[in-house]
Amino acid sequence: MSTDLPDVSGISIGILGGTGDQGKGLARRFALAGNPVLIGSRSAERAQEAAAGLGGQVSGADNATVAAQADVVIVAIPWDGHRSTLESLRAELAGKIVVDCVNPLGFDKQGAYALPVEEGSAAQQAAAVLPDSRVVAAFHHVSAVLLLDPEVEEIDLDVLVLGDDREATDTVQALASRINGVRGVYGGRLRNAHQIEALTANLISINRRYKAHAGLRVTDV
Repeated sequence: MSTDLPDVSGISIGILGGTGDQGKGLARRFALAGNPVLIGSRSAERAQEAAAGLGGQVSGADNATVAAQADVVIVAIPWDGHRSTLESLRAELAGKIVVDCVNPLGFDKQGAYALPVEEGSAAQQAAAVLPDSRVVAAFHHVSAVLLLDPEVEEIDLDVLVLGDDREATDTVQALASRINGVRGVYGGRLRNAHQIEALTANLISINRRYKAHAGLRVTDV
């Protein structure tokens, strides 16, 4: 696998919805890798509380401040607030790499299932809502439990990175690889994000059956 990826050690990472488990878990791992991290929330106070609990170079603010200040912004908000949150931050996110890791899922007594999305996927919806941003899809299959567990030193995972801008996907692959144990692997164009998001439902089923925190590895690259 090519290692010709950019140096992203000094890049600041903003996480919208960073007070949720996935957002906090990613914030923790990026801070451990040495990147400055900004946690965003609708409530600046909640964001600051979450940041204080993580230590390292982690600070908290409202979503708009984080979107404006961070070099790269990860979207880890609940699906039901996805469109409206991004619409409200269009100006702040203009010109930036925006990494969407939202999985549009429903749950019933049979378990998790993928929800239909008019634009095709959450990532494509983000691209439609943010025409002046460089949208990349990534970090869909990371286990928040493992990210937050201080006893887990390495995350055994390939992060599939999708997008239409080579420089942006290279940057996000490099960021994924900052997390100990993780590789960022290019996974195709943004139009193929739907099945990556939907596969999370299958991983949830695997986790329930085998009492695991399953991840994916890609062979022969």
